[in-house]
Amino acid sequence: MGDHRIPEQLACAAVFSRVVEVGGFSAAARTLGMTKSAVSKQVARLEMLVGTQLLRRTTRSVGLTEAGREYHDRVAAAIDLIKDAHGVLAGLNEQPRGLLRVTAPVTFGRRCIAPLLPEFLKLHPQLQLQLVLMDRPADLAEEGFDAAVRIGRAMPDGAIARKLMDVDYVLCGAANAWPASRRPREPGALAQMDCLRYGDGEAASTWQFSGPKGTRRIRVRGPLLVNNSELLRDAVLQGLGIALLPDFVVADDLEAGHLVRLLPRWKPRPLFGSAAHLVWLPTRHLPPKTRAFVDFLLERLAGDA
Repeated sequence: MGDHRIPEQLACAAVFSRVVEVGGFSAAARTLGMTKSAVSKQVARLEMLVGTQLLRRTTRSVGLTEAGREYHDRVAAAIDLIKDAHGVLAGLNEQPRGLLRVTAPVTFGRRCIAPLLPEFLKLHPQLQLQLVLMDRPADLAEEGFDAAVRIGRAMPDGAIARKLMDVDYVLCGAANAWPASRRPREPGALAQMDCLRYGDGEAASTWQFSGPKGTRRIRVRGPLLVNNSELLRDAVLQGLGIALLPDFVVADDLEAGHLVRLLPRWKPRPLFGSAAHLVWLPTRHLPPKTRAFVDFLLERLAGDA
């Protein structure tokens, strides 16, 4: 019998098993919502498919042949396994559970995602969450991630993206190193200052500002380049120079007065994008674990927006 017959045999076997369990064709038909003749045809079809008689039929009763008894024992076990599998799937479709894999940029993940995780996991105790922090963009399908946070202009091809929050950049310096009398008045002055930079290459060394006198592009230089915003913040706090940093990295330091905002009338152009997005791959039925995380993060970070 070819594999293409297996689904048909399973359907017939389920009807056969019900006939055995309830003791007859009429009772099986009532419980299955079928006609008695349809039940009889299913059992006859099964006997043809397996090539042997499974039931002894009389006008008053139905009994199992020896082959039928052996077949029913195994079919009953298989049907129980299928029911268990359906139960597991139904449970997965009803509430968030299982392993949820999420990736995010290192600093954003540490400062904006990680503090929210205890609350999220408390809300969904059957979930296990794996948060992978890395600054390179992950391939969601190939690397098996359910969702990812992206800061930047490019989103994965075919992905669904929802905005989490705006990301503004702040030109700042250590408060004790930049009294009001020493602070730059316009972007051109930055060319003569120690500017600490994120990344490398032309993009890291060319800062752009929009302000009262239009747009200014300034080529900057300085003693330090790093690929982590928190390390850059630490260097600024130590008075090594000034830097463009995301607002979510320096908001607390600005409020506490440890850092000061420089050129407040000039708005820096974001280095890597003006917003953080949560992205996931489209699917006909979004798993409850992913839906729960999407809804939670949008509520906590995006709010009514």
